[in-house]
Order: sequence, then C-alpha cells, then structure tokens
Amino acid sequence: MRKSLTGVLSLAVLIGTVGATGASAGAATAAEPAAKRSSGAVGGEASNEDIKDRILAIPGMSLIEEKPYAGYRYFVLNYTQPVDHRRPSKGTFQQRITLLHKDVSRPTVFFTSGYNVSTNPSRSEPTQIVDGNQVSLEYRFFTPSRPAPADWSKLDIWQAASDQHRVFTALKKIYDKKWLATGGSKGGMTATYFERFYPKDMDGVVAYVAPNDVDNKEDSAYDRFFRNVGTKECRDKLAGVQREALIRRAPLEKKYKEQAAANGWTFNTIGSLDRAYEATVMDYTWAFWQYSLVADCVDLPADAKKATDDDIWNSVDAISGFSAYADQGLETYTPYYYQAGTQLGSPDIKQPWLGNLSRYGYQPPRNFVPRSIPMKFDRGAMRDIDSWVKNNARRMMYVNGENDPWSAEPFRLGRGAKDSAVYTVPGGNHGSKVSGLPEAQKAKATADILRWAGVAPAAVEADPSKAKPLAKFDTKLDQRNGEIERDEATLRP
Repeated sequence: MRKSLTGVLSLAVLIGTVGATGASAGAATAAEPAAKRSSGAVGGEASNEDIKDRILAIPGMSLIEEKPYAGYRYFVLNYTQPVDHRRPSKGTFQQRITLLHKDVSRPTVFFTSGYNVSTNPSRSEPTQIVDGNQVSLEYRFFTPSRPAPADWSKLDIWQAASDQHRVFTALKKIYDKKWLATGGSKGGMTATYFERFYPKDMDGVVAYVAPNDVDNKEDSAYDRFFRNVGTKECRDKLAGVQREALIRRAPLEKKYKEQAAANGWTFNTIGSLDRAYEATVMDYTWAFWQYSLVADCVDLPADAKKATDDDIWNSVDAISGFSAYADQGLETYTPYYYQAGTQLGSPDIKQPWLGNLSRYGYQPPRNFVPRSIPMKFDRGAMRDIDSWVKNNARRMMYVNGENDPWSAEPFRLGRGAKDSAVYTVPGGNHGSKVSGLPEAQKAKATADILRWAGVAPAAVEADPSKAKPLAKFDTKLDQRNGEIERDEATLRP
C-alpha cells in the first residue's frame, strides 16, 4: 500500500494521446464516427444520443461487444489505463469493463470481484435494490487486463483503486446520479480500499464477506472459528475425512498422478505433486464452510475410517478440487496470490485434529507464485486500511456470514465511523447477502442503500421497515443469499 497520495500526476496528456492503443482487433473506438444516432432508450431514457455513442466518445474507451438483455443495454468494453498511475507516460494497458445500462437517470453501482470480470450480464445485490446501472471492472493483472511486459511491482491496492477512480471519473460525466461501490470477498476488500484512497468518489459502499487481515502473523481468530463453527458432528466428519486423506496419502497420490497425467497437470510452481496433494487436503474443512451450509453435512462420509479410497477422494475433490494447486489451476490466480503475499495477508490455521500427519502445514502464498516474480510483504498496508475504516468510514456497510471462515477476521467500525454498519447473516456462508439478514436488519440495510443512492421512496424515508428492492428478482441476473460462484482454487476470498 502507498500511504501517501501525493505525487499523483495529471492524466490529461495521457487521456488526449493514448486513445485506444492495444484494443481488440476490429473493436469500435472513440475515434470512429458515430454512424447511427438513436434514442437507445431503456427505461424511458430521453437522450437523443445513443448511449453506446456517448460511452465510446470517452477517450480510450473501445467496444468489444454488445449483448442484448431485456430492459438493459449490456456492453463489454476495453479502457486504456496507465500501468503506473504515478508515471502515466511509462506505458498503458487495456482493462476490461462491462456496463449494464439501465438509464442515465438511475444511480450507478460500481462492482468489483477483485478478480476477472464476467462477460455475461449479472446484477450485484445493490444494483437490484436501487434498480440501477452497473459498471463492473476486471482487476489489473488478471488476464487479459495485464500489462505486457508485466511489472508486478505495479500490482498493489493503490494502483487498483486508481484504476477505479479513472473509470468513475470518465463515466460520471454520463452517469451523473449517485454511485455506490460494492463487491464480495476480495471485491468487498477492493471496494473498501477504493473508498480509503478516493473517499470523495462514491456515495456509499456495500462490502460483502470482506476479510480484514490486519496482522498477518496473528491468525488465532481463524482457529477459534474452526473450534466452534457449525455442529460437533459436522466438524468431526470433516476432520475424519481430512485425516484419512493424509493417512492414505500413498494410494490417493497414485490416483492423483493418474489424474495429472490424464489432464496434463504439472506442479512446477508449488514444487511437487505431494505438496499440491497436501495443500488440497488442508483446504478441505475451510472450503466446506466457505461454500456450504450446516445442512450439507449430511452429504459427507458418515464414517471416514470405513469409507473407501474413492469415497475419500471424491469428497475432497468435490469440496477442495485436486486441480487447484497444479500449475494450470494456479496460473489464473497468480495476481491474487501475489497480493496475498505482498499486502493482503493470508490465513494460517493450526488444524490440531490432524496431529503430525501434515508435512508442510498451511503453505504461504509465496509457494503459489512462480519464483521468477519477486515478492516482499508490506506489514503496514492492512493496518492503514483497518485504522482508516475505524476512524473515517462514512456510509459504509459490511455484510458477513456467521459460518464463513473469511468472516472470522472482519472489518470493525470505531467511534469515528458515521452512518455505517456491520451485519452478520445467521448461519451464512461466503455467499451471504442483505437478503439473508433477519427481517428488521434486512429492512434497515435496504433502506440505507436506497437512501445512499438517492432513490428511497417517501414511504421508506418515513418508515425504513417498509424498504424493499426496487427491482424484481431476476433468476438470470441475480444470486440469492447463500449462492456463491464456485471454482477449484478454494483458499481465496
């Protein structure tokens, strides 16, 4: 983290010169004449200029594709960004953006996952609540939004926040109503960091299940969490499978070698198949609580000692994913592991139920990043963020899950916080949302989001308990409380 924001150079020259350098072949760019002028109206928008033309009039913005969706215009875009916001003349790269356009008269939600951006239309929960537009940004260094050549020293939370600031500044001229920042997990962290470095940009922040690893060497909160989460029966079943997976290392690693050969998996980054195997098994309990609920315990092997090798393999593979620590599984997430090992921090849990069966313990992020990429940890980065949130939070909301491991080290508000709140979804996992809160809290949180966005109906302003999302739930666009997109790299926020 860079604590000082001084020395940030003006981007005026860059904006006027970089244009759409490096844009995808055949992309429509701002330099192209606007061949068509139509209302492009969605939701009653009255502009005489097509919204696509207005977006592409932004210097450096180019169109990858437009996808139809009823009630919206949906654009996949590239935006030219400086590799280094402190020295914008030192090179640029193309950063992917998606835009779910409703109406310029509606508020806009700025969504970040902290990872790649999906190019299929979707809405974050705040977007549904305020019935607004949504801008989604791919995090720098996740491909294809990666500078070439890649100077990894330019992957830090200030540079990423500055990416967001430039996108917001460019689009605010079109979408001039209220803006909210949001994201889940690393995306919630990203929204928080954006607010810390550019507190005047957003009108509110809604951060979901965002971990806050203030002291990277102090992880006892996670150990306490795993001693008490869920039920004893469920914890015992998970521990039993983990133990058997390590006891039966030889026959199961034989199966792993066969799977690796069949799928072309290699293990150069982590160092060996044995290290990858154990890392996957060590993630098993964490991954279960991240993605599952207490009700899902019924699907676990009832008696691990009596289970077959295939039963143990299938359970670990389904929950942790044996491809996660192969080179092919790690490659996509190199930017995350780099950040975990340089600024964000990462958990290190004891798992005493495993006794002496573990050879490596919880392996650090350094083991998951190619050695050709240098890494040095900044111990002050998260301390700065934590202190800022406690003392300066304004219109910031945190939604955590009671049974989500990543919520064991949450953001907390101090006396300096104003108009902000922290909520916990009972029994919630890493997909916890406002919709999963008890009724009174759900209404209060919804009312605050509507108020921050400037669209709270008069009835809600008079009585917050009447607050409800302004847009109907759409099964194609929205996720329900508890739903979470699943992948095989489990120990990531």
